[in-house]
Amino acid sequence: MHTLELTKPDGRLLTLYSRRPLTGGTRAPSPFEAHRSGEPHLRWHPLRGEWVTYAAYRQDRTFLPPPEYNPFAVTVDASAPTELPAGEWDVAVFDNRFPSLDLHAHDAPSLSVPTRPATGKCEVVVFSQDVAGSLGALPLWHIELLIDVWADRTSRLGALDAVQYVLPFENRGAEVGVTLHHPHGQIYAYPVVPPVAARMQQVARDHLATHGRGVLETLVRAEIESGTRMLYRGEHAVAFVPVCARYPYEVWVAPIAPVPAFTALDRAQIADLARALKTVLMKYDALWQRAFPYLMAWYQAPTDGAPHPEAHLHAEIYPPYRTPTKLKYLAGTEIAAGFYAMDALPEDKARELQQVEVLIP
Repeated sequence: MHTLELTKPDGRLLTLYSRRPLTGGTRAPSPFEAHRSGEPHLRWHPLRGEWVTYAAYRQDRTFLPPPEYNPFAVTVDASAPTELPAGEWDVAVFDNRFPSLDLHAHDAPSLSVPTRPATGKCEVVVFSQDVAGSLGALPLWHIELLIDVWADRTSRLGALDAVQYVLPFENRGAEVGVTLHHPHGQIYAYPVVPPVAARMQQVARDHLATHGRGVLETLVRAEIESGTRMLYRGEHAVAFVPVCARYPYEVWVAPIAPVPAFTALDRAQIADLARALKTVLMKYDALWQRAFPYLMAWYQAPTDGAPHPEAHLHAEIYPPYRTPTKLKYLAGTEIAAGFYAMDALPEDKARELQQVEVLIP
């Protein structure tokens, strides 16, 4: 993997990644002349016991720009507004102009609840130069490169003193709030371990202490043995509808061996994870005959410098529930109570996805 680090005219950082050497002289463009200033901060939620980040200036961010003005499209016209340069790069990462977390955040307001600056980092990850493409449509080598990029960003961001957790994720489709046309994801580097990840880590620690192995490792073994909900079974990676799915078409993708983070993967695991992920995303689109929306989040060990033998890298993919007439989203019991109500069995939905045949060269 080759990299080229550049700085945009507004001061934001841009890193290009490629299978091939990247030549110098590449200009880091920006549609904006000045850096977007803001002071994100955290406020403590006393009833939930967790932090909430506030960045009111994000109200001004772009939402679904018209096709004729897409600042994230690659252009060879140096005068055209764009975030991305022409060249032989395959994946690009740059600082989000509307971050919810900022390494330079300071001076949180004094309120009736504890506050602190929302230090951290938010990055945009452009999966490819094809603005009409998708993650699932990328060739295997490209998805492997993207996994390498996630590992590199985890290493770089996790090394910062202000960062305790690195979360790569993708929101695909307008239905889940995507703000850009091109295939892309984001990475949030948090100053604390966020609530969902923290709860997972605690459960995993308890399970490891009691059973001598991680909870996801135990679940993966059970899913392999059952095979009922398995969508992909490789030598080093699996993809399956979990027995405890909270969404009808929820899928988890994971290495079989308990690997704590992207940075600990070997080449064989990366190759098999790429194949597992591509299989799932191709099945989604083939099942509904459309670019189906989803949220994909990758969970890994905190970057606090401590060992985390309980951690097990994996992705959880949540598409909305497709009914004959509409897409269904979370309702009152899920949002208000955090108590998920499923009106479909994971086994039935796994069977639907299993019956979708996809060909991966």
